[in-house]
Amino acid sequence: MKLLCDLSYNELSELLKEYGQPVFRAKQVFGHIVHGKELDEMSNIPKDLIKRLKDDGWRALGLSVEQSFKSAIDGTVKYLYALSDGNIIEGVLMRYKYGNTLCVSTQVGCAMGCRFCASTLGGLVRNLTAGEILSQVLVVNALNEDKQHRGVTNVVLMGSGEPLDNYDNVTKFLNLLSAEEGLNISKRNVSLSTCGLCEKMIRLADEGFTPVLTVSLHAPFDNLRRRIMPIANKYTVAQVIGAAKYYFEKTGRRVIFEYSMIEGENDTEECAKELSRLLKGFSCHVNLIHLNYVKERGLKGSGDSAIDKFRKILDNNNISCTVRRSMGSDIQGACGQLRRKYIEDKSK
Repeated sequence: MKLLCDLSYNELSELLKEYGQPVFRAKQVFGHIVHGKELDEMSNIPKDLIKRLKDDGWRALGLSVEQSFKSAIDGTVKYLYALSDGNIIEGVLMRYKYGNTLCVSTQVGCAMGCRFCASTLGGLVRNLTAGEILSQVLVVNALNEDKQHRGVTNVVLMGSGEPLDNYDNVTKFLNLLSAEEGLNISKRNVSLSTCGLCEKMIRLADEGFTPVLTVSLHAPFDNLRRRIMPIANKYTVAQVIGAAKYYFEKTGRRVIFEYSMIEGENDTEECAKELSRLLKGFSCHVNLIHLNYVKERGLKGSGDSAIDKFRKILDNNNISCTVRRSMGSDIQGACGQLRRKYIEDKSK
């Protein structure tokens, strides 16, 4: 299946020119795609063109909403998306005072194998294309926008998958997302999460991309990080922080370090002091995260008192930090949990 949403405006214009269409047709079709419409919903596009595109294997969007679940606690909405090949991914729309943030997936599954994550339990199935990543934003924006307000104002690449493991598609997505002809969401309103693929972090900066870089660190010691995150067998903590500093120096964007608090493993006073030492003098921020329980992993999250003690040590060492607010806890908020349950239920 070929996706029109994989194409930039200029690429779509060239395609429609090959179909013998007038210049204005690209603007019409692109506008429909931006508003989350499939080919059959494009009422002002000639039916013979729609048929030719479909006969040639084209569709407008890369997915559709299979199910959605709304939190009764904070209004967070979790979406299950059906891809054209039958795979399922998920995303989360979180509502804040400053706007609506959509968490998107970049891969079906994940190859990174982090011990606390549900997304990686089945391994990596495949990469998403740029258009499949964009389609998540387009369909949710269409469901939530009105005449005065955009439905999605901010995007975080923190769903299933390691974004920098799908580098080419993710960077094309960033360009499509920020295109003036499209949603025109600034790259500065995008956060990209990585478990620390150092050379890709450096490449991102060198190629002029400026999302907020969010680095999953989760441990200040190499031996501990290797137990939690297999990627640490390739990159040391020092290398990851060094790449983060390079990104900051090149882009001027403050880096955020994610730190999931695991009881008895990475929540000790020793860890807090070492993390403070490593980050001293670096213009960064630390997000301390309540661990989402994944039954297959068996890891237990740290209690509030342990997290608060850890935070105070960072504060006392002048390390900017917060305890991240947990949202959507009543709709299986952990990344990968809802997708996994859906697949298991469908197989019964």
